[in-house]
Amino acid sequence: MSELTRIPAPAGVAPAAQYTHVVAATGRLVAVSGQLPLDERGELVGEGDPAAQARQVFENLSRCLTAAGADFDDVLKLTYFVTDMAHMPAIRAARAAHIPDDRLPAASALQVAALVRPEFLMEIEALAVVTDR
Repeated sequence: MSELTRIPAPAGVAPAAQYTHVVAATGRLVAVSGQLPLDERGELVGEGDPAAQARQVFENLSRCLTAAGADFDDVLKLTYFVTDMAHMPAIRAARAAHIPDDRLPAASALQVAALVRPEFLMEIEALAVVTDR
């Protein structure tokens, strides 16, 4: 488990959504490349379905974090790339299955014109910090 400190937003800088403004960490940095809604066979999950795609992306993030000796408790930042901001509620619901509200990382969300394939509705990357166990 890493040493993460969530620092409340300073006065006058309230979060616009569910995230933590500042997260400080001590440990080994783990960068997880943007994950896509692909299953273990590399096949698309949830064509046209943001909820299904978000669930798959978070499952892929979980697998990557585990491979690095980390888990969602170690995540200090998530970056969301979405083709439509209307997909954010589905992403938040999938995130809630892995990260409780009191452990929310810092986050950024960007709407992009396109991802690497037109059927992808989102891509999510993570930064985590772990202490060597």
